[in-house]
Order: sequence, then C-alpha cells, then structure tokens
Amino acid sequence: MVTKSHRARRHVTTAVVGALTGCAATHLWQRFGPGPRTDTEELRRQARAEQRRMHWELLSKAIDDPELAVVIDNYGVELTPEKRRQLMYANLWYVNAFHNYEAGLFDQRELFGVLRELFQSAYIREYWEITRPHRINLDPDCSEARIGRMAETLFQEIEAASESEESWWVVGEPPSE
Repeated sequence: MVTKSHRARRHVTTAVVGALTGCAATHLWQRFGPGPRTDTEELRRQARAEQRRMHWELLSKAIDDPELAVVIDNYGVELTPEKRRQLMYANLWYVNAFHNYEAGLFDQRELFGVLRELFQSAYIREYWEITRPHRINLDPDCSEARIGRMAETLFQEIEAASESEESWWVVGEPPSE
C-alpha cells in the first residue's frame, strides 16, 4: 500500500511541477518571446488610437468655433466660416473611413465602396479637390498616399461619369488586395 501511495504522490507531484513549469514557460514566452504583438507594436497601436481621438477632438472644436477654425485653415482659398466647417466635416468623414481601413475594420475593397459613396456628396468632392495639394506632400510609399492614389483614381472616374451621366455605382473597379 505504501508503494502505491508513494507512486501516486510522485505522479501528482510530477503533474503539478509540469503544469507550473508549463505556466511559467508560457508566461515567459508571451512576455519575451516572439509573439504576434510586441510591447513596441502595442504602444504604437495605442498611440495611433490616441492620435485619432485627438484629431477628432481638435477638428470638432474647430468645427464648433469659427475663431478656432481659422487657426488651421490651410486650404489655400478664401472660405466663409460655413464652407470651412463643411470642409472640416468632410475631412472627418474621409479620415474616419481611412482609419477604419488602417484598423483592419475595412479591407481595401470595402474602403473603395465607402469612398464611392462618400464621393457622391458635392461637399466631399469639393474637399477632395481643395486638399489635393496636401496629399502630394505625403511619402509616396505610406499607406495614406497609396489609399489617396486609389481614391483619386476613383474620384476622377466618378467625375468623368457624372459628365457623361453614367451611373456612379458602376464606376471604378475595386482594387484587388
């Protein structure tokens, strides 16, 4: 009996030590091993989320207060306070779509569809035209520039279709990812 009891305790002890070792190894691997997201990547993700929130907050304040809006009026044309607010609001819509893409909530095809709908608004189209010089200054290899080129192509196709009275929902070919 003593031998069976001793063996059982040894098996239980081995199992417990093995489980604790496994837990410790898993913890160390998650903390220091190559995982899906490093601490630096997580900090960057959090910083991007905070930047998006701050962009929304700053632009919202400017939309609500024309005296603040003139501080960031870099459109290069004379604007009424109402038109400036409309352009800033259009910017929020475009940036929202772009950030949804960047966050992985839209794939490129879905973003294309959202942009196609946004470009039906004369205000969004005006915003797009006025801000074209801003996009030229982007690093051509960055995601924002790449999406901007895709959106510009779509914009041009929609403009051409509106001149020929072609249906906007059949204009443009969604990009393949």
